Amino acid sequence: MAMEWINALIDAFLGTLIDVFPIAAILAFFQLVVLRQRIPNLGRVLLGFVYVILGLALFLVGLQEALFPIGELMATQLTDPAFIAPGRAIGTLDWADYYWVYLFAAAIGFSTTIAEPSLIAVANKASDLTGGTVNGWGLRIAVAIGVALAITVGAFRIITGTPLYLYMIAGYAIVVLQTLYAPRMIIPLAYDSGGVTTSTVTVPLVTALGLGLASTVPGRDPVLDGFGLIALASLFPMLSVMGYAQAGAWMAARQKRRANALSRITSTPPQPGSQR
Repeated sequence: MAMEWINALIDAFLGTLIDVFPIAAILAFFQLVVLRQRIPNLGRVLLGFVYVILGLALFLVGLQEALFPIGELMATQLTDPAFIAPGRAIGTLDWADYYWVYLFAAAIGFSTTIAEPSLIAVANKASDLTGGTVNGWGLRIAVAIGVALAITVGAFRIITGTPLYLYMIAGYAIVVLQTLYAPRMIIPLAYDSGGVTTSTVTVPLVTALGLGLASTVPGRDPVLDGFGLIALASLFPMLSVMGYAQAGAWMAARQKRRANALSRITSTPPQPGSQR
């Protein structure tokens, strides 16, 4: 077992080194040839590349040896007819019988998104640039809710076998409508929020869940039905973030109307004869 892990780590390290080398070559070419300047802090830069390669190699091994098997195992256990409906035949199960799958999909989508490093970085930067107008935690929660809904809908799609394009067409039609009415400041951030969710933490578990479901639900093909969750996870955060901004704008406008109405009442002089 130890030798298998060592061999897997060596293979991942060599593969990562090959993948990272073109990036390093492009950076070095533009710095030395185009800009004609020496690389500042060369020792720190080289050490950083070593850290990157080691980190990516360990991450890839962890995905292959832990996260993917865990996701597939959870999907297998949650879709086991003995767990869903003991004593019932597989052919008699309905989509509503898989409620534990939907709950797990929503929970794993929300929790992985909250822990997504790229989303944390974007939320913090958005909060800094807007002076707190965009709340970092509010943005993260809005995106996480969107991903939770996306993975739940994706699990429903796999279980029912409905085509993916129907969800994508309907979702992007709503995105276009929301774009027309959402605050302009939030639109680019909402579109970017869909991309940052599909990163290092979310993608492995979500992909493993989709493949596990498609492999265990009767009548589903992992190749045709197992993929597509990531597409939904990129779509729904745009809906939730723009919806979050629209709700905030509506509440702010409502409070402003109340404040204006209250100020008009308190500033109106008493009418003659109104007091005894």
